[in-house]
Amino acid sequence: MSNILNRHKAIERNVTLLAVLSLVAVAIGGIVEIAPLFWIDSTVTKVEGVRPYTPLELVGRNIYMREGCYNCHSQMVRPFRDETERYGHYSLAAESMYDHPFQWGSERTGPDLARVGGRYSDGWHVQHMTNPRAVVPESIMPPYAFLAERDLKTDAIAGHLVALRRVGVPYSDIDIAKASADLALQGDAEADSSDFVARYPKAQVRDFDGDPKRLTELDAIIAYLQSIGTAVDFTAAAAKEQPR
Repeated sequence: MSNILNRHKAIERNVTLLAVLSLVAVAIGGIVEIAPLFWIDSTVTKVEGVRPYTPLELVGRNIYMREGCYNCHSQMVRPFRDETERYGHYSLAAESMYDHPFQWGSERTGPDLARVGGRYSDGWHVQHMTNPRAVVPESIMPPYAFLAERDLKTDAIAGHLVALRRVGVPYSDIDIAKASADLALQGDAEADSSDFVARYPKAQVRDFDGDPKRLTELDAIIAYLQSIGTAVDFTAAAAKEQPR
């Protein structure tokens, strides 16, 4: 034991030797941590149900970011009891694997939105966007009534899907070719959506803003909000994990 302590003291007193050995230790640790990443395709475990956004959801997400909604709302439920009891199952990395950029965040002037999809009706969202205090009296959120007055621009959506495919989002050639048509279709409750839903499972097809004659920015952002957190069926997953 004394020999080990003597050697340790010798290393500590020799600055050059200490620096070299520290460098060797850090290099070995770095190699052990980093090298395996070169032999795996992804560090994110894929989860059943997660899919790319539909064109309408994607445009809604762009509007969400344009209006700075992420400044007040996070989209990440942390694995703590107080959060899971309020918001639901904690967030999985796979749920954000097609997000560019992701919307995790840490600021919660308003509530977390990671599980907001399906929690409220479309009518509630319309009222909330038009006059937030009509449904949440204590809200300090500004109104976004102007979204209902703006017709949705659809001419650039195919190019957006192409750009996302280049960074790994698995949009097919058919998805890109039908992007503009898919965008309009999702906001039309009377449209034949069988092929669309086959390519985008669990996609919700209907008029979102209460005005079926027009496709507006309000349609898009509500479609996006109603999709958040709905991809993974946590109830079914929990049932499979229950001991028999």
